[in-house]
Amino acid sequence: MVKTNWLMVLPPVLFGGLAVMFYTGMQRDNPDALPTALAGRAVPSVSVTPLGDLPGFDLATMQDGQVKLVNYWASWCAPCRVEHPNLEQLAEQGVPIYGVNYKDNPANALGFLAELGNPYEAVGQDAQGRMALDWGVYGVPETYVIDGAGRIVTRHAGPVTQRVIEGVIAPAIAKARGETPQS
Repeated sequence: MVKTNWLMVLPPVLFGGLAVMFYTGMQRDNPDALPTALAGRAVPSVSVTPLGDLPGFDLATMQDGQVKLVNYWASWCAPCRVEHPNLEQLAEQGVPIYGVNYKDNPANALGFLAELGNPYEAVGQDAQGRMALDWGVYGVPETYVIDGAGRIVTRHAGPVTQRVIEGVIAPAIAKARGETPQS
């Protein structure tokens, strides 16, 4: 009878286990997606303070019958700068966007908007990040699609790019409006 050295068997077994783990991980629909447990639920409380003289918003704004985006951003956030032209494009197309300035210096935030433009219907400041905790924000930028009844349809963590608009934001807006996707 041949005695098998367990050290000879260990590497292939470990490799096989890792291969199975990697394969199952790659089978997810979108490996970059960070799903939200809040999808389908009413938006959490809205507790923002005014940012300068810009119009603010509250929970009633989220339940006004209109589909909208809520975008968490900060002046110190490089990806926020990257997504900004795409937010302006959405705003020009009539999509209302409400900005939540996250843990930022108000003067820097106002300078950011003065430099790049303001795509927001209204902007509030979440200086301590308390509202972001309630919403489950992972980091900035992060964008939520909200239906007219004030329920979260979906969220996107990361910059809003053209690809994200086409693959995530536009379909979620259509769903929130009760529209059927175009083939």
